[in-house]
Amino acid sequence: MHADATHENRGTETTQQFLTFALGQEEYGVEILKIQEIKGFSAVTPLPNAPAYVKGVLNLRGTIVPIVDLRQKFGMPEEAYTKFTVIVVVQVQGKTLGFVVDAVSDVLTVRGDAIQPTPDLHGQLDTTFLTGLAPTGEHGEKLVILLDIDKVLTASEAVAAAAAASQN
Repeated sequence: MHADATHENRGTETTQQFLTFALGQEEYGVEILKIQEIKGFSAVTPLPNAPAYVKGVLNLRGTIVPIVDLRQKFGMPEEAYTKFTVIVVVQVQGKTLGFVVDAVSDVLTVRGDAIQPTPDLHGQLDTTFLTGLAPTGEHGEKLVILLDIDKVLTASEAVAAAAAASQN
């Protein structure tokens, strides 16, 4: 069987790899193949009339990249950026975007059968951008929230962020 960077087959056991990062006290994970690079936080050029969670744009080796603050996108309280704050550059719906996160944690390898489904909250909370929960820690006592990075921004939000970047 074929093995790649995110999926390894050992008999019937499949594993996936996720880049994990912190937002506040919570750990999140994104499939590692979606990650283009991790960059220390640097100043961005703000854009007029952009949504609050779009911090601006960054020139990344000649490519203008919209920068989205995941704390603001997720409705979390704003905090000052620290020396641990980074921009995770990802491919989203065919476009390059940067997401500001508090700190990058680790690469997490998870067996496919260990990923728990997102709980059904009966429409009280939008969970469409979550792919599941992965237990971590010695006894699986901590959970990493796994994101479908393609769905964190709606299609219209991703287009708006890219359009704002191209106008600069």
